[in-house]
Amino acid sequence: MSVALTDAAAYDAFTAARDRAIVHFTASWCEPCAAMEIVLEKIREKHAGVVTATCDAEAVEDVAEREGVSAVPYFVFYRDGKRVDAVEGADAATVTNKTRMYFPATATQTTATTAKGADAVKATEASGKQALQARLKSLIESQPVVLFMKGHPDEPKCGFSRKVVDALNGAGIKFGSFNILADEDVRQGLKEYSNWPTYPQLYVDGELLGGCDIILEMAESGELAEACSEASGDGKVKKALNERIKRMLDAQDVILFMKGDRNVPRCGFSGKVVKALDATGVEYATFDILGDEPIRQGLKEYSNWPTYPQLYYKGELIGGCDIILELAEAGELATELGAA
Repeated sequence: MSVALTDAAAYDAFTAARDRAIVHFTASWCEPCAAMEIVLEKIREKHAGVVTATCDAEAVEDVAEREGVSAVPYFVFYRDGKRVDAVEGADAATVTNKTRMYFPATATQTTATTAKGADAVKATEASGKQALQARLKSLIESQPVVLFMKGHPDEPKCGFSRKVVDALNGAGIKFGSFNILADEDVRQGLKEYSNWPTYPQLYVDGELLGGCDIILEMAESGELAEACSEASGDGKVKKALNERIKRMLDAQDVILFMKGDRNVPRCGFSGKVVKALDATGVEYATFDILGDEPIRQGLKEYSNWPTYPQLYYKGELIGGCDIILELAEAGELATELGAA
């Protein structure tokens, strides 16, 4: 079982004391992270002496930033207390190969595990496929309407993708997109996942609508707007956004939505609240609203609070800058945030 690292001190102590260690940076909302834990379990079974740990990238933000984590899952390899490599993404094959490279089995271990070798390889491959399937499902369901294409809507990298983007824009359809040229695992895996060999691919409510020819035919007949209208309508988009906000609020006991982050606040009000929170000694996470406009606008309506920063405890709004500073001055802020 992986060890849970909950702060920088625990992280540093764990990595310094281990000859062979892998740290898995996770997030509670990320399905591929859960799938990759199965891969790590197989690695621990096959590679004696390898110890694994998990570290919540949002809860232990200072460590995640120090280690260069920009997306999860993210894996850092340590040998004799020193960082030797890292892997980003739910890439079971690469994580497994890096493990073999940096933590080769000894002669005794090799003899002891020979009989299990074939089964272990098969299990790892199966775990890797499971992780990819979970990631694909998450991507497909990340927006009501999602286009998997070559390039981006503003800069398509092939004529077919450009035609579909033009058709969607022409029908006034709101959609998300994913650039398959940037991720070979997704590019190949999605073909098998949906039994569709070419790109672009358009998904509505998690189901494949079709490729270029089908989309253009539907656009010409007027069916495209009808097929996507319910999925991309304001009500469904708002519901998806509210569900995302709720997951974020439920993932942390204390979370501050602010401009910038705790290390580099981007406005004076956010800076004041960070100082007040730091003075309490209470652990808290932050979210930079400047980097996510849907959250920035959606959270105002979700909590009926028009300004930032906003502080939440166990999913409930505590208040903005003035309220937080008043609580801090009265010595009540730590108590409001669950401190004994």
